[in-house]
Amino acid sequence: MLAVATRMDDEVPEADETDAGPRARANGLERQCIATRTVVPVAQMLRFVVGPDGAVVPDLSARLPGRGAWVTATRGALAEALKRKAFGRAFRGKARVEAGLAERIDALMEKDTLAALGLANKAGRVVAGTTKVTEALRAGTVAVLVHATEAAEDGTTKLDGLAMRLASELGREIATIGCLPGLQLDLALGRPNVVHAALLAHPTSAGFLARCRRLERWRAD
Repeated sequence: MLAVATRMDDEVPEADETDAGPRARANGLERQCIATRTVVPVAQMLRFVVGPDGAVVPDLSARLPGRGAWVTATRGALAEALKRKAFGRAFRGKARVEAGLAERIDALMEKDTLAALGLANKAGRVVAGTTKVTEALRAGTVAVLVHATEAAEDGTTKLDGLAMRLASELGREIATIGCLPGLQLDLALGRPNVVHAALLAHPTSAGFLARCRRLERWRAD
């Protein structure tokens, strides 16, 4: 397996670059990005640890044991961390970055997002199909509107327009998501040909939305 060595024994890591870095601040829990050296809320970051084999491992849930290093959750920040050999510095030279790390992170994020969608579905908080989505929008119960990436523009535009009008009338936001392909939506929801879906207000819907936004930020960069 191809790998990129990040050994930098002559560099001493700063405490701020690991779990011992900035903690409670005015706007919540934060850490310093090892790539940009800026302090960022952990909700916008990715934690990494070193596995038993010495490879750098992405820790999306930020729960794996061991010393953790943090990177702003964008492809650009990860690329900068690799360019600067920041993982070697943060882990005191005991880190190996395997090829394809960015692609692995993307796949893990998408899997995590779809798992959250499946959880919301099991909780009975998802409706699918243009008719049912329209009914849920008009009932004022929709928190998140979902379109498959290949959804036709006219259908998407109509539902988005309705969502915007109703959100204005209700005085609250209806989030719109379009980062997942139809096949993945089919698998997550256990039904065929999902093009449009809606998640009703519920904690599981909020969890799905947070993961979607993280995936969008990652891919946008």
